[in-house]
Amino acid sequence: MSKPADISTKRLISLAPDNWVKWVTQIPDVIVGEILNSEFQWVSRQSDVLIRVENPQYGKFLIVNELQLRYKPEMPRRMRAYAALAEEKYNLPTYPVLINILKGSNTDIPTTYTSNVAGLRATQDYRVINLWEVDVNTVFETPLPSLIPFVPILKGGENEVVIREALQILRQDEQLNQLETVLAFFATFVIESALVQEIMRWDMAVLRESPWYQEILREGETRGRREELYSGIELALEIKFGTPGLDLMPIIYQITDLQRLKVIQQAIKTLNTVEELQRVCD
Repeated sequence: MSKPADISTKRLISLAPDNWVKWVTQIPDVIVGEILNSEFQWVSRQSDVLIRVENPQYGKFLIVNELQLRYKPEMPRRMRAYAALAEEKYNLPTYPVLINILKGSNTDIPTTYTSNVAGLRATQDYRVINLWEVDVNTVFETPLPSLIPFVPILKGGENEVVIREALQILRQDEQLNQLETVLAFFATFVIESALVQEIMRWDMAVLRESPWYQEILREGETRGRREELYSGIELALEIKFGTPGLDLMPIIYQITDLQRLKVIQQAIKTLNTVEELQRVCD
């Protein structure tokens, strides 16, 4: 049985850093310096990678790469935080990039974080790349070996012929052949698992060892628990407050943190008015 692949963002980007930074920035003459330590005093994430680069027009700057399985509402604030931490640590301006792998919903994904407190504004722009919008031919033609494992979910990559082509590229390169697990995982999103197993010619149990698979599994469990809490809160509101209580559900549906939802569920039992409960939800 194959060993689980190292599919950290740093590992993927290091396969061809020059082509990667030219792709994420769309700056053709950018020169890669080095991949830097992205650990900060309070924060360390496997999906965050810093690359020091240089360009005749813009000088030296940092590319902040954030790879997310699915977009999350807290990402604008997180992009602002990582850009600021990186700039403070290395004393260089930053070019933040958010790469979203799987499409979660049809909601527009913002490219700017803004806040305004008593007239004091904070703004952080960042580039957003959604892999489902990236033409699969770009990966083969550039080439972008970092994205070969994601071929099945790219635009035009959802068929057996293209997936087999991607697999052949992986198997011909010693640096890439351990990434078959990732390719297989994303292939199961677009074709039957039995066909994936036939194409890969190995036990699909290997796929279940993938960190991506484990994250999807945890995500599904969390979503299921969240739906249970929504249903419980809705029933409790209807029983205790009737229609005025149910009017709070649009606000509650915007809350995704499980702990906050549990607090609201408990508060329904003790509070006497909808207004009191709304203050808990805000």
